Amino acid sequence: MKIIPKKHLFHFSCLLVFCRLLLAEAALAQNTTATATIPVNVGVVLDMDMWVGKLGLTCINMALQDFYSYHSNYTTRLVLNIRDSKGDVVGAAAAGLDLIKNKQVQAIIGTENSAQANFVIDLGNKAQVPIISFSATSPSLTSIRSPYFFRATQNASSQVKAISAVIDAFGWREVVLIYVDNEFGEGVIPYLTDALEEVNTRVPYRSVISQKATDEEIEEELNKLMTMQTRVFIVHMTPELGSHVFDKANERGMMGEGYVWIITTGMTNVWSLVNRLDMDSMQGVLGVRTYIPKSKALDSFQLRWKRKFLQDNPSYVNADLDIFGLWAYDATFALAMAVEKLGTTNFNFDVSNANARTDLESFGVSQNGPKLIQLLSSTRFRGLSGEFGFINGQLDSSVFQIINVNGNGERGVGFWTPKYGVVKKLDFRNVTGYSTSKSNLGTIIWPGDSQVDPKGLGIPMYRKRLKIAVPPKNGFREFVSVPAGTIPNSTVTPTGYCIDVFNAVMKAMPYKVSYDFYAFEKPDCEMAGDYNDLIDQVFYGNYDAVVGDVSIVANRSSYVDFTLPFTESGVVMVVPIRTDLNKNAWVFLKPLTLDLWVTSGCFFVFIGFVIWVLEHRVNENFRGPLLYHIGTSYWFSFATITFSQRERLVSNLARFVVVIWCFVVLILVQSYTASLASLLTVQQLQPTVTDVNELLRKKENVGYHDGSFVQGIIQRLGFDLSKMKNFNSTDDLNELFTKGSANNGIAAAFDEIPYMKLFLAKYGNYTIVKSISKIDGFGFVFPKGSPLVADVSTAVLTVIEGDRMMQIEEAWSIKQTNCSDSRTSVSSRSLGLGSFWGLFLMVGVAAILALIIFVSEFLYEHKDVLRNTEISVWDRILEMLKIFDDRDPNAHTFKETEIREGGHYDGVRIRGAKVPVEEPAEVPAEVPVEAAAEAPAEAPDDINGTASPETEIHHANTNNS
Repeated sequence: MKIIPKKHLFHFSCLLVFCRLLLAEAALAQNTTATATIPVNVGVVLDMDMWVGKLGLTCINMALQDFYSYHSNYTTRLVLNIRDSKGDVVGAAAAGLDLIKNKQVQAIIGTENSAQANFVIDLGNKAQVPIISFSATSPSLTSIRSPYFFRATQNASSQVKAISAVIDAFGWREVVLIYVDNEFGEGVIPYLTDALEEVNTRVPYRSVISQKATDEEIEEELNKLMTMQTRVFIVHMTPELGSHVFDKANERGMMGEGYVWIITTGMTNVWSLVNRLDMDSMQGVLGVRTYIPKSKALDSFQLRWKRKFLQDNPSYVNADLDIFGLWAYDATFALAMAVEKLGTTNFNFDVSNANARTDLESFGVSQNGPKLIQLLSSTRFRGLSGEFGFINGQLDSSVFQIINVNGNGERGVGFWTPKYGVVKKLDFRNVTGYSTSKSNLGTIIWPGDSQVDPKGLGIPMYRKRLKIAVPPKNGFREFVSVPAGTIPNSTVTPTGYCIDVFNAVMKAMPYKVSYDFYAFEKPDCEMAGDYNDLIDQVFYGNYDAVVGDVSIVANRSSYVDFTLPFTESGVVMVVPIRTDLNKNAWVFLKPLTLDLWVTSGCFFVFIGFVIWVLEHRVNENFRGPLLYHIGTSYWFSFATITFSQRERLVSNLARFVVVIWCFVVLILVQSYTASLASLLTVQQLQPTVTDVNELLRKKENVGYHDGSFVQGIIQRLGFDLSKMKNFNSTDDLNELFTKGSANNGIAAAFDEIPYMKLFLAKYGNYTIVKSISKIDGFGFVFPKGSPLVADVSTAVLTVIEGDRMMQIEEAWSIKQTNCSDSRTSVSSRSLGLGSFWGLFLMVGVAAILALIIFVSEFLYEHKDVLRNTEISVWDRILEMLKIFDDRDPNAHTFKETEIREGGHYDGVRIRGAKVPVEEPAEVPAEVPVEAAAEAPAEAPDDINGTASPETEIHHANTNNS
C-alpha cells in the first residue's frame, strides 16, 4: 500500500474545507431566495365531484409545480385557495365571494360551466379580479363583455363553421339539431343555424332533450325523428346524455345505412368520458374535435399526469387526459407569468367599501387588477395545447380535426382550418383558397358499415306511404282521370298521362317510395276544387304531394316546392286555319309588309336621283329636257328589278352605287318570289288571326281553360270578361270555334301547350300562332323544403331522356314537339323591314358617300367661281348651277365624241384619222365654192402616217382661235 505524502494530505484537507464552504454558501443563498419569495393568493372554484373538476385541479397543481421548477429564481409564488362549488350556481357565487372578500385573491381559476361563470364574473368585475375559465364554452358569456373575464377554452361557436363545411361537402340540404335543454346546449344553436343557412341547409326541426330525460322521453323524441324525411342529425350534448341517446337510437334502428350522425366538441373533446361499450352504438358517427398538435412535452406530461391523477383518484382507472386539462395547465402557466411580470410587492385590496350594508358591497377592490388583465392579454407562449394567447379575452379559433368513430375508438379523416376549409393534411404548400370538397376527406365508414355517402333523406319509417292528391277533372281526362263515382278524399287508382309519368319517375328513384293516390274535391263546389285550393292542402300538411296537370307559376312556388317540369312550357294562342285567304286579286302585295313596300319605293327614287347627279355632266344619256332627265333616271333605277337597264354608265362613282344597289334588288326580288310562291301554294297554313291586337281591335271573343290561371293572363292582355268564354275539354273548344265569335263562340283560344297539342292532335284545322307567356309547364308538388324534390327532379330528367317518356306520349297522343314547327305554328308570312334594314343601310351609305365625293370634287374644280367676290353669293350659286347643268369639257366621254367627229384631240390630229384638208388660198375663180367643198382633197400623209406640218399648223391655229 502506497503512503500518501503529508503535503498532499494537507492539500486534500484544504480542498474539502473549500467545498464545504461553497455548499454552505449555496445553501444560504437558496435559503435567502426561499425567504424572499412573495406569496400571491389565487382562487380555484371547481366542482370536485365532476370529471372536469378533478381533471382541472390535478393539471393546475402540476402546472405550478412545473412552472416554478423551470423558474426557481422568480420572486412570486401562486398560492391556491381551493373552493368546491358543489355543482351549484349559488355555491360557485358563494365560493367566489368568500375568496375575494376573505382571501383577497388576485385571480380566480375555474367555474366549470357557463351558468356558474355568469355570477362569478360579476363579482370579479366589481372587485377588478380576473376570472379565468378553462371549461365554460357557452357563447352567451361573450355577450357579457367584461374586461376581467378570460376564456382559456374555445368558444363553442367556433366549431360551427367546421360542421357546416362538412355538411356542405356532402351536399345535405336538411339537418335536424339534437341538443341538451340547458345553457350549454342552447347557447351554440343560433350560431350553428346561421352557419348552416350560409351553405343553403335548413333546419326543419330542433330536438331538445333534458339532461335528466328518462328512457321513455328519449324514445318518444326519437320516434318523432323517425317520422321525418331528414336523415342528418347534429348532436350537441354532454357525453353522458349523448351516449344514452345513441344507445336508444341504435335500438330503434336509427344507426343503420342511410343515416348521418355528427357530434360536436361537447362529446369529442371529452372522449374519455364515453364508455367504451357505448362505442358499439356510435359506429359510423362523424365528429369535430379541437386539434392538439403532438409534441414531446405533451407525451411526457401525459405519463406524469396519469400517475398523479390515479394517485388522487384511484377510481378513474380508464381516465385519459383531454383538452380541458391542457387548457387548465396552460391557463395556470399564463397567470403565473403575468403575476411575475407585475413586479410589485403590493397585493392588497382597497377596502374603502368595507362598511357597506351587504356582503356584495363590502369586499374591496384589487389594486393590481387593471395591470394584471393587460399582462394576461399580452401573454403568448407555446403550451401543451398548442399556441396559447388571449385575443379579446378568448382563445383564438384553431384547427379542428374531423373524426370518424370506428371500432373501439376514432380515426381522423381530415381537418378544418378557418383559412383553407376542409383539408386532408395540415400541409398547405399546395393548397389555394377555401375548400369544402369531400375529396379532401379520407375514407369514411358510415352507419351500417357502409362506404356509400348517404343522401341525407329517406322515407319516414312510421308513415311509409305518401299521401298524394290528384285533381278530378271534367275535361282533358287524358292528363288525369279519376273513376266515376269516387268518394272525395278517398284512395283511388287514377289514370292519365301525368299519372303514368309520375309512376315512371318513382321507379327511377334511387330508393323505394310507397304512396297512395287520393281524390281531392273542394267541399260545397259543383266542380273539382280549384288547383290553388289543392296546393293549399299540401302547404297545410294534409297531403304529401300533388300529382296532375299542375302548372308551375311564381305565386304557387312561394309556399310549395315544384319538381322540374315534365312537359313543354308556355301559354299559346290557337286560331282556326283559313283556306281561302289568298284567293283575291291583291295577293301579290302580301309577300311584303307596308313599311317594306314604302322603304323600297323610296330607295328606288333615291337611287335614281343619285345616278342622275353622278352622270348628268358626263353622260349624254342623262341630258336633255327636264322630263327626259326624270324619265331616264327613274327608268334606269326601276329597270334594275329585271336587270334590263340599257343606259351605259360613265362615272365610276355611279357604277359603284349601282353594283351595291343591284345586289340589294337581287335579294329583294328573290325573297319576294319565294314568299309569294309560299302564299300561293301553302294555303292551308294561313291562320285567320295572327296578332292579339287584331282580336282586341275587332272585339272578338276568346276562350280559356276553365279554372286555369290563364284567365288572369288574358285579362292582363286587355280582354273584357264579357268577351271571354271558358271550355273544359277539346270537344267544348272545337264547338266554340265552330260557332265563331259572331254566334257567341270564339275567334281564338289561349291555353298551355300540353292542352293545345292534345287539341291539335284531335282536330287538324287549327294552328298555334303566338306564344303569350313563358311558364315552366307541369310539375309535381311537394311541401316547401321537402328533401324529395331534388331526387324526384333528377328522376324526371332520367325519364324524359329515356324511351319510357316517348312510350307514354304515344299512348296518350301527346307528342313533345317544338311549337315553332310549321305543322303546328304559323305566324305572318309577310316579309318586314326588320329583315332587310341592313341592306338598305349599306346601299344608303354607299350612295351618300358617292354624292359627298362628287360634290367635293365639283366644288374644288370650280373654286375660282366660289372665291369670286365681285359678284353676290346668289349669283355665284346660279353660276355653279349653270356649270353643273353644262357638259363637263374635261370628261373623256365628250373628248371621244370629238375625236370620232373630227379626228382631233386638243388640236392634234390623231394618227390614222381621215381629216379633210382645207383648200389652198389660190382657188381658181372659175371653180364654185360649193364644188370645192363637195370634192375635198385628202392631205397626204408622211411615211410614218402622221399629218403634214402644214396641216398640223393649220389645225393648231384654228383651235387657238
